Amino acid sequence: MSQRSEQFNEQELRERLSPLQYHVTQEAGTERAFTGETWDQKGPGIYRCIVCGDDLFSSETKYESGSGWPSFWEPLSESAVETEIDNSHGMVRVEAVCRSCGAHLGHIFPDGPQPTGDRYCMNSASMQFIPDEEDA
Repeated sequence: MSQRSEQFNEQELRERLSPLQYHVTQEAGTERAFTGETWDQKGPGIYRCIVCGDDLFSSETKYESGSGWPSFWEPLSESAVETEIDNSHGMVRVEAVCRSCGAHLGHIFPDGPQPTGDRYCMNSASMQFIPDEEDA
């Protein structure tokens, strides 16, 4: 697993992030399904990393997966999200992390819609939703 948020020190992150945001992004935690702020967000906008502020996903690729977490079929760009193998909890999964700061975002599963067939199952706690200006 990559070093989490190397450009930010632990104290600064603990002061700036909520306990859940810290747990999810720095300790590869998971929020409970159907509880996150953006799992059912439907407006147009961009989802940014809560740690470093980089753009990660567009609402244009968000869809309702029924999982209770924000789900996307692809990141905003190939350079936004990095993948790693996650062997925790007795499973082999593909972890999604912010390419810029290493914050844990969620996991990627091969059961999403076309055109990619991927489901980027993200934690709301790892992202901030920025609505399009005309809808703000």
